[in-house]
Amino acid sequence: MKDIKYLGAFSIPIVAFLSIYFKEYFVFLTLFYAFLILPVLEIILPQYNAPLSPEEVENKNKNRLFDWLLFLNIPLVYLILLYALLSVTNESLASFEIIGIAFSAGIVFGVNGINVGHELGHRQQSFQRYLGKLLLLPSLYMHFYIEHNYGHHLHVGTKEDPATARYNQSVYSFWVSSILGQYINAWRIQLQLLKKSGRSFLSVKNDMLWYSGIQCAYLIGIYLYFGGLGVLFSMACALVGVLLLETVNYIEHYGLSRNKTKSGRYERVSKIHSWNSNHIIGRIVLYELTRHSDHHYKSSKKYQILECHDESPQMPFGYPTSMLLSLIPPIWFKIMNKRIPKEMISS
Repeated sequence: MKDIKYLGAFSIPIVAFLSIYFKEYFVFLTLFYAFLILPVLEIILPQYNAPLSPEEVENKNKNRLFDWLLFLNIPLVYLILLYALLSVTNESLASFEIIGIAFSAGIVFGVNGINVGHELGHRQQSFQRYLGKLLLLPSLYMHFYIEHNYGHHLHVGTKEDPATARYNQSVYSFWVSSILGQYINAWRIQLQLLKKSGRSFLSVKNDMLWYSGIQCAYLIGIYLYFGGLGVLFSMACALVGVLLLETVNYIEHYGLSRNKTKSGRYERVSKIHSWNSNHIIGRIVLYELTRHSDHHYKSSKKYQILECHDESPQMPFGYPTSMLLSLIPPIWFKIMNKRIPKEMISS
């Protein structure tokens, strides 16, 4: 029964649905839930770090329930998108209601869209990776698949990685550098892959062209059915989802860096190059993304068997609370800077 705890991740789209349904000031209910109720619950509830036995790991790996819990996010994300678009374009709403609905849908895009898309993007089966990319589409962030898998996991903790926040870098500066840097890197990686395989820029294997075309078709489809307001609204939702992702990226690696060896190469990625959190609420809502140290140590691990390692740097709060604190740089720096080993401080 304890395995169904991940049903808690569906609480966000459920709250988003209620926000859109009731409208008026209820449109901010999702924002209130994600960044007030969840952080309070994180602080109240104890951390949980019981290690898994080899038998439990084997059973959890074979249990298809964990995969279906991810797959269910696909219809939920797109139903929220459709419901939000219908409400905004067909009803007479105040500006604040449209803004609130954009936040509600955008939070779903970030948590149940990009985050789950990230998990599926690491899977061995091509079909599951395609489903992951489908979840990246509403946030117009399909290039994330290439940059994350072929760039971030290789360069994490180095100056070559735009998704690693530097020491004393604010989250607002990071939003700009990471979003631009990851997009540029995705194209660079794609061109390198094409060159390595002897293919041209216009090859059908140019995934970045496919992603660009699919995202344009997505926006054109919205325009045809929902008009210009629908396009602007969907882009606003996408922006919220992306900023949510990048805030998570920010807290996951803030200030941590890999040192260079005598040979001039960076040391291997280990369990000490990502922040870990055992706070149960963040673990459930984000499908164990908070055990990020283990994820980077072995990215092929499925979310349900990620574990905590004692040597991993530990966050004092869960991810939802930490995301909120990161929005106030002086408080964030005061809490986190002293936790970073001096020899690892990135600059």
